[in-house]
Amino acid sequence: MHFAITDFTAHFAGAWRLSRDIVATDGEPMGTADGEAVFALEDGVLVYRETGRMRLGAYTGPMSRTLLYHPAGGARAAVHFDHGGFFHDLDLSTGAWATGHPCRDDVYRGEYAVLDSGRWRQEWVVTGPVKDHVITTRFTRA
Repeated sequence: MHFAITDFTAHFAGAWRLSRDIVATDGEPMGTADGEAVFALEDGVLVYRETGRMRLGAYTGPMSRTLLYHPAGGARAAVHFDHGGFFHDLDLSTGAWATGHPCRDDVYRGEYAVLDSGRWRQEWVVTGPVKDHVITTRFTRA
């Protein structure tokens, strides 16, 4: 069951705890991450900043990421990388959305699911000659 969104900015603004699992497409665990994601409204753009700690293969240490969510009315947004390049569109009016993004020779297939007012999930299946894994991130309102 999905939780429909009517106002993207109002729903996502603020702090969220995140928990991420990274597994190979055959199910073999590859890594995990835990941290915080904050959506802050800056000049009409909802800026997403995540920070935390990641364990991936031999690496254990800090992680961070910034994305720009440009609200497009109601439950819609255009998502851009922090360098300004377009990532994907998003419409959570039904509480769920499927999208995709080519990254060089690899393909990212993403799914968003809003579970209720305080929980949502994002999953990316990444396939191609360089990457072959699934990234699942669960968010809980902080």
